[in-house]
Amino acid sequence: MIKRMVRSVLLALTFGVCAIGAAPGQSYPSKVIKIIAPYTPGSPNDVMVRLLTQHLQPRLGQPVIVDNRPGGGTSIGTKAVATAAPDGYTLLFISSALVIDPAMKKVDYDPRKDFAPIATVGTTYWLVAVSPVLPVKTMAEFVAYAKANPGKVTLAYTQGTAAVLVGEKFKQLTGTDIVAIPYKGGAAAMPDFLGGRVQMLVPTPSTTIPLIRDGRMLALAITSAARSPELPDVPTAKEVGLAELTLEFWAGLLAPAGTPPDVVGKLNAAVNESLQSPEMKASMGKLGFEAKLGSPQDFSNFIIEEIPRWGAIVKSTGVKFD
Repeated sequence: MIKRMVRSVLLALTFGVCAIGAAPGQSYPSKVIKIIAPYTPGSPNDVMVRLLTQHLQPRLGQPVIVDNRPGGGTSIGTKAVATAAPDGYTLLFISSALVIDPAMKKVDYDPRKDFAPIATVGTTYWLVAVSPVLPVKTMAEFVAYAKANPGKVTLAYTQGTAAVLVGEKFKQLTGTDIVAIPYKGGAAAMPDFLGGRVQMLVPTPSTTIPLIRDGRMLALAITSAARSPELPDVPTAKEVGLAELTLEFWAGLLAPAGTPPDVVGKLNAAVNESLQSPEMKASMGKLGFEAKLGSPQDFSNFIIEEIPRWGAIVKSTGVKFD
């Protein structure tokens, strides 16, 4: 009798321990999930994350909201996630800026140690684009014009993002004197560009393809290895003699380090399932993005590979951001 009672107690305790260990994954999510986007509303990354949340909500069974926290490049919003509770309810939607910011300035987080990668969401390219007010139609004409008018062409960029490095690398490769002007976000720079007060941008295609098609923006090259089906007439950087500008823009989802693996796994599965839906694929295609599926480990390995790649560009261009 006593042995039977002891066995029952042990079984109950064992079940309790197992239940406690499984609780985070089984009960997650049980409340609103917040995704911090360290970008201005209406910017390409903001558009992308809002598209993603529409598909995540029905798969996770809880509201998923976007919290825009621009500033300090992207470091303010990024740090907020690095120091958040590792419970899966505060996430980070980030692009290449995750590995670029630490290369350009001192930040209070380590992209390798302070985050739990969840999933890559998509990849795309940058455009070297200019205003139609300039008397140019090709890359060769633009470079010639910029050299003939040193200091008169202006480039709008968002502090702490890859766009400034692509722009500075362009200046270095072409030997042009183009004045870079910082903005809080791509959306903030657009009115000045469309008004002709800024003549050059290095945007992603997500919000600029309609402007190109309408003739309000002239795309001279794209940084992808092959031409884009959305913009088949725009040559690649390699085709215009700027092979070193063949660079990939990426965006993905991360959680604070220490987030339970089963929670990360649930989020990864929801993201990958979303990316495979025909509706999501179609929407991403219109924005110029290509879905990139993979495991959390795949994303972690990719981030590690990106750190030295962008570090080398920062070093060669000398770009610093205080």
